[in-house]
Amino acid sequence: MHDASEPATHSPAHSATTAQVRPGPPATDALSAVGRALDAIGLNRAHKLILLMVLLGAFFDVMEENSLGAVGPALKDVWSLSTTELAFLQTVTISAMIIGKVVTGVIGDYKGRRFALAFNLFLYCAGALICATAPGYAVLALGRFVVGIGLGGEMAAGMTMLSELVPTRFRGAMVASLNVGAGGLGNMLSFGFAALVLGPLGNFFGGPETSWRWMFGLLVIPAVLVVLYRRYLPETPRYLASRGRVDEANQVLTRLASGRLKDTGAKVVEYVPLSAGAAAGPQKVRLSEVFHGRLLRRTAALAVASWMSFGAQVTVLVLMPTILVDQGYSITKSLTFTMVMNVGSLLGAAAATYAAAHWPRRLVTTAGALAACLTALTFGFLAHGSALILLLGGLFQFFVLMLNSTIFAWAPELYPTRIRAFGTAMIAVQGNIAGALVPLGAGLLLDSSGVVAVFGVIAVMYAVMAAAARLAPETFGKRLEDINSEPVQTA
Repeated sequence: MHDASEPATHSPAHSATTAQVRPGPPATDALSAVGRALDAIGLNRAHKLILLMVLLGAFFDVMEENSLGAVGPALKDVWSLSTTELAFLQTVTISAMIIGKVVTGVIGDYKGRRFALAFNLFLYCAGALICATAPGYAVLALGRFVVGIGLGGEMAAGMTMLSELVPTRFRGAMVASLNVGAGGLGNMLSFGFAALVLGPLGNFFGGPETSWRWMFGLLVIPAVLVVLYRRYLPETPRYLASRGRVDEANQVLTRLASGRLKDTGAKVVEYVPLSAGAAAGPQKVRLSEVFHGRLLRRTAALAVASWMSFGAQVTVLVLMPTILVDQGYSITKSLTFTMVMNVGSLLGAAAATYAAAHWPRRLVTTAGALAACLTALTFGFLAHGSALILLLGGLFQFFVLMLNSTIFAWAPELYPTRIRAFGTAMIAVQGNIAGALVPLGAGLLLDSSGVVAVFGVIAVMYAVMAAAARLAPETFGKRLEDINSEPVQTA
């Protein structure tokens, strides 16, 4: 039997052997059998290819999300927009992201994880194209609304998919690593990409009048991923088993065991006994479950944590260029400083990936939130001069992304398969709501009371996050079926 601690490439024959000797007692239901099969197959090339495809989608998601802030000054000059009109475009985008997360959660549980990912990717690419060709403000606002719906669900759908495809030992690390491409590389490179397209390459793209259009247009490139998703990305065997489609679940497990995503025509191994699927039947999807009983406590705990962490992150991303300009730096230097600080984001996401594989979720979240609290206070009081701004800003971003990535790993583990996409989306929605509201209050506070007051409030938010994390169940090292082992109703 393959040791799950090492990557492996299986032949069909080896897969059959693995199926015969997989650990644990005989399967009592289809989902438990899927969990045991995934643990027995281990981590291999197929899982890494799936991670790469989902990670690329998340990377471009964040690039698109940050694009409006980057082209904002150019739009104000070219179209003579007011600050209020520009802010409204951001409000439209974030509002649509909230809608998109809810819609994607519903679609993911009813239509499947792969469909939800492709749906979101297609939408935000289409929205980017509308933005790039918009003849006026109204059409641009429409484009941002379409973009927002697509952006809203991409990360939640990716988190759900990875959590259901990966062996227990590697599940947290794989899901957390999604933020290496998104919040890490995405946040860091989006500012560099904007500075390049709107700066040195601006004249090549037609100058200020049209370079902002190219900024949006180039973000249509990930549309090619839709083709890859549809051709190679499998549906998760857990979702298939929960819908009573055990034969398809076995097909996917056989492909995963081979280490390839392309169907090789190999004989399908019965990892999940067909009798188990027939006895269980498709599980009934009741989305309201996430707001009742023990799931309500889980939803509330991580919703508060998500609100605090993502609200603080978006506030700092939105206000940091303004804070730096107020301290006498140019717009170009402010964007460059922000990009450099986000190296900390990349390192934080990488640290969360390591932590998710080795340490309990509650420990990482509590310790990280308290560290972020102290760092916020230090930045507020001491961040004067380029060196301290970059050092403390980068350290703050390190803890922000470490915490966000840990929430990514934790959220999908808290819900049973039949409502995992919706439950994960509900937690992610809180981050978007906070991202829409907290910067507004923080902007007013910045104008009235200064930087110290803003980072003081952010410190309090992280203290609240540390307390909320203590109320969610520990999931580290447990199979999803063991975490959510309550009886289910069938359709």
